[in-house]
Amino acid sequence: MPAASQDIADLIARTALKDRTAFRTLYDRTSAKLFGVTLRILKDRAEAEEALQEVYVKVWQRADRYTAGHFSPISWLVAIARNHALDILRARRPRAEDIDQALDIADRDLNPEQYTLARDERGRIELCLSQLEPDRALAVRGAYLDGFSYEELARRHAVNLNTMRTWLRRSLLKLRECLTQ
Repeated sequence: MPAASQDIADLIARTALKDRTAFRTLYDRTSAKLFGVTLRILKDRAEAEEALQEVYVKVWQRADRYTAGHFSPISWLVAIARNHALDILRARRPRAEDIDQALDIADRDLNPEQYTLARDERGRIELCLSQLEPDRALAVRGAYLDGFSYEELARRHAVNLNTMRTWLRRSLLKLRECLTQ
C-alpha cells in the first residue's frame, strides 16, 4: 500500500477510536476529493457542501467498519460519498408513475367495457406521442410520467433550460391537437 494510502488508512483507524485530531486531519486530506464526488453527482454547490458534511458524519460513525487491505482507504471514502449523493438524488426525484396512474385509469377497477375504452385511450396517447420527434417524446415522458424536472431533462438532452421548456410546451400543444382529432 502506498505511503499516502497507508496514512489515510491509519487516520481512519484512529478515527474509529474516536480520535478527533485524526478525524480533523482525515477531513483536511480527503475533503476536496470527496467534495468533487458529491458536486459531480448533485450538480449544486450548496447541496454538495451539505452532503459532504453528512458524509463525514457517516465516516465518524462507521470508521470501525473499514478493513485495511480489502479496499484502498480513499476508495472506501469515495464509495461513502458517492452512495450518499446518489441517495440524495433518489430522495429528490419522485417515483415514476406508470401510465395508468398518470392517466387516472385504474384498470383493476374497470368493467370490461371501461377497460376496453381505457386501453383504446392509452393507444391514442401512444400514437400521438409517436408522432412527436423522438427526443421530444422522451422529454414529455420524462417530465409527465417519470417526474424529472425541466433542469434534469435539459441536462439529459444537452439543451438549455428555455429550449426544454419550449420543447415541452410545443409538444403538449401537438398532443392536445392530436388527441382532439
